[in-house]
Amino acid sequence: MKRMGLLAMLVFATFGYSGAWAEEAKKIRDNSFLLEEAYNQELGVIQHIQAFQYIKKDKSWNYTFTEEWPVPKETHQLSATVPVSHLNSDGTETGIGDILLNYRHQLVFRDPVALAPRLSLILPTGDDERGLGGGALGFQANIPLSVEIGDRWVTHWNLGATYIPNAKGPGGVRRDTTGFNYGASLIYLVSENFNFLVEAAGTSQQSIQGDGLIRREESLFINPGVRFALNLKSGLQIVPGVGVPIGVGPSKGEYGVFLYLSLEHPAF
Repeated sequence: MKRMGLLAMLVFATFGYSGAWAEEAKKIRDNSFLLEEAYNQELGVIQHIQAFQYIKKDKSWNYTFTEEWPVPKETHQLSATVPVSHLNSDGTETGIGDILLNYRHQLVFRDPVALAPRLSLILPTGDDERGLGGGALGFQANIPLSVEIGDRWVTHWNLGATYIPNAKGPGGVRRDTTGFNYGASLIYLVSENFNFLVEAAGTSQQSIQGDGLIRREESLFINPGVRFALNLKSGLQIVPGVGVPIGVGPSKGEYGVFLYLSLEHPAF
């Protein structure tokens, strides 16, 4: 009976409350997991995003908190991303990583297409000696493209690059490093506030080795998942989600779990 009760509550929440404490369904839009959508925050609306990914193979995990604000309308958006990582590759290390300060410009926003290039400043807040940061000020750019396909399908595309001049490696060795990220996703809208999605996201990142040489590390994951929205009368939208990242290609044999939680609401 308890299980049936929990299932009933989940279905009730997922497909939109019609009760006194919720408003009409508000479409889920800017809530992808591994990718970035091309939709800036609306006027007067801010968003708090938490994401947690655990990979079973090396028992590593990564948590990020992102805060997004319109400045003051959708054309311009500022945000900050704070990562915390637990690494097991060369000994166990846990701590804050390099913080990103982001600016995004809504270059195109005409249904069904949206385009919003982002530029980010990477602050060297992570401990480079423990493998948690680059040890130098860096820069990142990403181009997210979003396309709605009819009433039920949405696809997102990402292409980006990272550059850290004079990055710090083991023993204080300094080298310039570069990285690239790419990805695509397909989302199916079962309803306005209940979606299935599948994402493919990859990275190619240089790292400095103990001998001072540069090595390029590749990763590629497929992430099927589900997300739903709870829309409250206050204007608060709560979007939980869960995914299952599965490594392919250079990441074959790796898999884990991805947890997502977004809180979006009027600023005042």
